[in-house]
Amino acid sequence: MEETAKEVIYTVEGTIARIMLNRPAKRNALNDALVSGLKEALRETGGHKTVRVALITGAGADFCSGADLAALQKISNSSVIENLEDAQSLMELFAMIRRVRVPVVAAVKGRALAGGCGLATACDIVLASASARFGYTEVKIGFVPAMVMAILRRNVSEKRAFELITRGAEISAEEAERIGLVNHVFDDAEFEAEVEAYVQGFEKVSRSAVMLSKRLLYHMDAMTFDAALQSGVDLNALARMTEDCQRGIARFLKKE
Repeated sequence: MEETAKEVIYTVEGTIARIMLNRPAKRNALNDALVSGLKEALRETGGHKTVRVALITGAGADFCSGADLAALQKISNSSVIENLEDAQSLMELFAMIRRVRVPVVAAVKGRALAGGCGLATACDIVLASASARFGYTEVKIGFVPAMVMAILRRNVSEKRAFELITRGAEISAEEAERIGLVNHVFDDAEFEAEVEAYVQGFEKVSRSAVMLSKRLLYHMDAMTFDAALQSGVDLNALARMTEDCQRGIARFLKKE
């Protein structure tokens, strides 16, 4: 077992990179060491030649409860420059999730609140247990879920995003799925098995095609319609030249 930091346990099993938040006594609350460990795990994932998907989970009962008391105390005692650097570090984590070539899947059981909800939202795919709870609760202490807003408003409607970030309420996994914050909800008793089956599904599709698709999808964010279409043309031509596509076409033609 490879461990990047005591707060984050990182292992690679076959084609799956497993990233576990490992502060169960603190409900996997975010602190500097945990954020740093997540970044290191994602960097290692990006360097693996066989990994097809990264799975982020939380040890214990909850996925992630946001910042812990020590982190909040640090915020209250820090200067503007220090707080900017701290916010920049979290922003870098969210951006890194999108830059990692393979899909990053959050498997949420228990609570994903405040920064923990932001972390889940930043992932490419969110799977939730039926009893999971989600919430951007920062406004309750005068804080703002600032960086994650750029991602949240791409996931849900503008009015729903406004309500989520200004009311600070917790919502159920079922509601999160209904509004587009969660991809799939699984029964609690079957959650681990369903998550395993889901991530193993990436073994059945082309690794290079998935990586190229992820890059193009996010690259289109700030493009005009015509520019996005042209980027699609360029990547389409590139995909045709990959080994996976060449082999796939050959198999198809042979079957026909």
